[in-house]
Amino acid sequence: MILIQGFGRILAMLAIALMTIVTVVDVAEARRAGSGFGSRGTRTFTTPSTTRTSPTEAQPIDRTMTRQQSAQPSAGRNTTATNQRPGLFGGFGGRLLGGLMLGGLVGMLLGSGLGGGIGFLGLILQVALIAGLFFFLRRMFAQRNAPAYAGNGQARSAYQTGGSDFEIPRIGGGARQAAAQPKSNDEIGIQQADLEQFESLLKELQAAYAAEDFRTLRQITTPEAMSYIAEELSDNATQGLKNEVKDVHLVQGDVAESWREGTDEYATVAMRYESIDVMRDRSTGSLVSGDPDNLTEAVEIWTFLRRDGGEWKVSAIQGVANA
Repeated sequence: MILIQGFGRILAMLAIALMTIVTVVDVAEARRAGSGFGSRGTRTFTTPSTTRTSPTEAQPIDRTMTRQQSAQPSAGRNTTATNQRPGLFGGFGGRLLGGLMLGGLVGMLLGSGLGGGIGFLGLILQVALIAGLFFFLRRMFAQRNAPAYAGNGQARSAYQTGGSDFEIPRIGGGARQAAAQPKSNDEIGIQQADLEQFESLLKELQAAYAAEDFRTLRQITTPEAMSYIAEELSDNATQGLKNEVKDVHLVQGDVAESWREGTDEYATVAMRYESIDVMRDRSTGSLVSGDPDNLTEAVEIWTFLRRDGGEWKVSAIQGVANA
């Protein structure tokens, strides 16, 4: 009997450890899924308009200090709510299920039984089945709710046909084209000088990020965006890693929308750029990930903020769903 009770306690401890690991993995996956930070003012929780450069929707901003209650839909715009209903095992139901499972395990550790060692084996089997069902249903619902978008080849042909509203040639190319006339969702009327500053901020931020130049980063970003960038740099340093970004040049970009909020002016811009982007070991400099010899392409949605007619600063950065 003593042997059976000891065996049951060991299995209970292993089950609790398994539940903890599942929770950690779930949080890690949620963190990787989120790819937006900063603030877009009252439009923080609405989806920017798609453009030729970014024909697919931007990922939602999941790291922000903006209160969601302050987000107001703009007149004449179709907005997409980013607050989705909890999944089948999310919210209160998930917490209740986890509480019941954990309560049963703790009860066994305190000697309340549930059928002894044999009964506990049955509970372990139930836990495994529930966990398997949970992951299956979560993946199924995630695939069902995933946005539809064109593949890389279709996206490339989409923004290569015709001129975009904000088109910047490669470095060393010919003369720049004049800025297009403001569109209905370009309330400010972005000019060529603004476009050139957006391109400059793209390069400055990438270079300062790679050099871990906090002084420059503070000068070209809002305090909120800076806090999240500093957090990412701190995480890299804690893991003994250093992000190396160089040879950045903008291939194409266009204005998704611009608007005013009092004396503040916002401009959200889709930018497709190429760069050498690798991760190296901080101590040895050895390559951890990425290709140091070939350019990689990225499409991101950057929001810039100008206050009281001052200089533009980076306010938010969002990723774009990949095929």
